[in-house]
Amino acid sequence: MSSPESAGPDPLSLDHNSRAGDALDRFVALWEEMASAWGISRTMAKIHALLYFAGRPLSTDEVMECLGVSRGNANMNLRSLVDWNLVDKTHRSGSRKDYYRAETDVWQITARIIEERQHREVHPVRSRLQECADLLVEAGESIEDHPDTERALHQRFTNLIGLLNVLEGVSEALLPLVRNRDTEQIEQLLTVARRLGESESTASSVDSSDPS
Repeated sequence: MSSPESAGPDPLSLDHNSRAGDALDRFVALWEEMASAWGISRTMAKIHALLYFAGRPLSTDEVMECLGVSRGNANMNLRSLVDWNLVDKTHRSGSRKDYYRAETDVWQITARIIEERQHREVHPVRSRLQECADLLVEAGESIEDHPDTERALHQRFTNLIGLLNVLEGVSEALLPLVRNRDTEQIEQLLTVARRLGESESTASSVDSSDPS
């Protein structure tokens, strides 16, 4: 877990009518809205936002007080954040409580979200699709010997599996660049992707305007 670039404020001491307090409230709300895009719960996102903002590790009680969530909800989502490697658990001398601090390196946060979504979403879906495809073909059989309906269904499963393999390949190619903060290479990849998208869009426009 990297150390903060600079110490943030103590959220428990903030006046929520102040500019800093308002900024924190809006940041937590923004992270909560982004939760679905990340593939995490809204409460998990709120807690991560709070810990990211805080200038020190916070206990479960402090998280509960700041966000108004129950102990069970706080504990469950803190464990999930630890599992995602976005937060780590630490201790304070003289206290029996567990304290939590967030990763503050945005590059590492991005890399860990990509990794976890790939592990939790892409891999399981691909495995289940493969199981569906395998139901159509027993060991030693060829799908080409099956009826047209089964061949067509198998091909659609194969297409989806192929798409997930491509997505996984993109993630695996991107992860080292993100971890190494290689903005130049990332920008080059984005430029190539944009050009390909523009070329595809132009080709589609030409095809649609062709009277033949």
